[in-house]
Amino acid sequence: MLDAKDKVILNILQENAKTTNAEIARKVGMAPSAVLERIRKLEKKGVIGSYETRLNAKNLGLDITTYVLIRTDESIASSGVGKKLAEIAELQEVHVMAGEFSYLIKVRVKNTDALARLLKDVGKIKGAKDSKTMLVLETLKETSAISLGDC
Repeated sequence: MLDAKDKVILNILQENAKTTNAEIARKVGMAPSAVLERIRKLEKKGVIGSYETRLNAKNLGLDITTYVLIRTDESIASSGVGKKLAEIAELQEVHVMAGEFSYLIKVRVKNTDALARLLKDVGKIKGAKDSKTMLVLETLKETSAISLGDC
């Protein structure tokens, strides 16, 4: 699906989405117009889903990161609780899970008081039964980059 030049272009953009076409072109040995054409094709195919700025949570005073498993009383094919969870701004990720818990969420908040308030709000969602919270003490790696080795 992806050739070697596409992978190099994607890796460059994953590292810094603000890299100019001219700079990418120099790195891959292509004309800037050809790089732009490839990027547009990758966007059209949906390989590039979006561009976003990654903020430093700690520098914004968001010192608490937790993962929360949520059990619901929903039927297997339902996702009503998940849709309500996805509306909560402090949640960075909401995943539908198989197994004992229905959802896994990633939360970033200022302090434990903010976490307690958030968990109370989650508990008020109709269908949410209980939860298990895991506090992150230290992050050794965090990335949204995808390894392109097998693509």
